[in-house]
Amino acid sequence: MSTTPIVHASGTFEIGGELPVHRLGYGAMQLTGSGVWGEPADHDEAIRVLRRAVELGVDFIDTADSYGPFVSERLIAEALHPYPDGLVVATKAGLTRHGPNDWRPVGRDEYLRQQLHLSLRHLGVERIDLWQLHRIDEQVPAEDQFATLKAVQDEGLVRFVGLSEVSVEQLDAALDAGVHVATVQNKFNLVERDSEDVLDRCEALGIGFIPWFPIATGKLAQEGGPLDEIAKDHGATPAQLALAWLLHRSPVMLPIPGTSKVAHLEQNLAAAEIELSQDEVSRLEDAGRQAAG
Repeated sequence: MSTTPIVHASGTFEIGGELPVHRLGYGAMQLTGSGVWGEPADHDEAIRVLRRAVELGVDFIDTADSYGPFVSERLIAEALHPYPDGLVVATKAGLTRHGPNDWRPVGRDEYLRQQLHLSLRHLGVERIDLWQLHRIDEQVPAEDQFATLKAVQDEGLVRFVGLSEVSVEQLDAALDAGVHVATVQNKFNLVERDSEDVLDRCEALGIGFIPWFPIATGKLAQEGGPLDEIAKDHGATPAQLALAWLLHRSPVMLPIPGTSKVAHLEQNLAAAEIELSQDEVSRLEDAGRQAAG
């Protein structure tokens, strides 16, 4: 019986061309309370989820200062610090919180720097492996926000920087401004594929693409539908197929399914071992397009 952690079957990607992670990671947003606000409903289970993820081979955990706020980062530190060798904890700044499900962009240099230093403290590290601009603030010149990313990397506070929810034009503008963009995190799943052009650009440039909200099966998972049929053929769940499709879609894809339950975590990560035929991929993509209308 193999003792290789299950996530290792997802393959690897090198963030920034030099920081290797296994491609199926874990997104820590759902560890917080309702509306991504406050403490988790079950603190001990949240700790178990983080530790079990690492046991199963996850070495890429994505969070943000705004999850809680700061609740997610503190839970990660409580569960995993001192961090095992090779574990990459990515975080973000640029969205303020005013209550449950209330997100407001702020991209001023002094604010982003303040949040970066708080993240360093809450995570218990001297340098963030991957620090992402959570949103581009339309009230602040984009070049100023890009300059902050470049500056904190040059100062050694972060190892790599990334962007979230950007267009191809915004990605190119950051690159033109001298920002060494290592990752882009956009909403992407079988049904919602508006960022195909961004993904293609990332693939061409060797930039990691982190799809948030990676599982959006909805009607696709209805009994008798294509997702249900293919899932049954593999002895899998529709959610696992959605993740397997993402891993198949591009070698730069880094899905980060999130959950607050160990059982659900184990189920999600088992997607790493599912291999899809080209016919199955085509059927899934056709179904996703139809569901999108």
